[in-house]
Amino acid sequence: MKKILTWAALAALAVPASVIAAGAFLVHPLPSPSSSPAQDYVYVGVPKCQICHRTERQGKQFPVWDESRHSKSFAALSRPEAAAPAKAAGLTTPPAGSESCLKCHAPLYAKAPELKAEGVSCEVCHGPGSVYKKLTLMNNRTEAAQRGLIVYDSPDKIKALCLTCHAGAHGKTFDFDTAWPKIRHMKP
Repeated sequence: MKKILTWAALAALAVPASVIAAGAFLVHPLPSPSSSPAQDYVYVGVPKCQICHRTERQGKQFPVWDESRHSKSFAALSRPEAAAPAKAAGLTTPPAGSESCLKCHAPLYAKAPELKAEGVSCEVCHGPGSVYKKLTLMNNRTEAAQRGLIVYDSPDKIKALCLTCHAGAHGKTFDFDTAWPKIRHMKP
């Protein structure tokens, strides 16, 4: 069963608190409870996003994601080579079952467990899509953002989100300027 979120829960769950505290990265801030009716948000999964976001006209977001390491991040936890970094980190559980690993390799594992195999999917960065996924809303970015779509108004804000997992991950240096072009999807 997919988790249902309210506006208040969205701010707390869709993005790590450290990123929110670093400066509201949403182009459109979440409305206060007094300015909009309560709204429930449900994670819908990549297949729903894929319906529209696969063509050149739509920016080929799905193919970009599908060919990236993000789409394979959960599966990577089950590979034999995942055991060494887990052991080095002092973990006693297999990586695919460890909260320490899942928080970055399958960020929706607690909120929408049935979607954890998607890895770092669309809704990890853009929020639960149940309300904004409608084509009539997606054609109006402002309205979609008012309905829960998380959009970014600068590369620095995108980088801040990326660094919640990539800052020193597994002892590796993260070069945003090299990584971002590999997953960037600017349209629509």
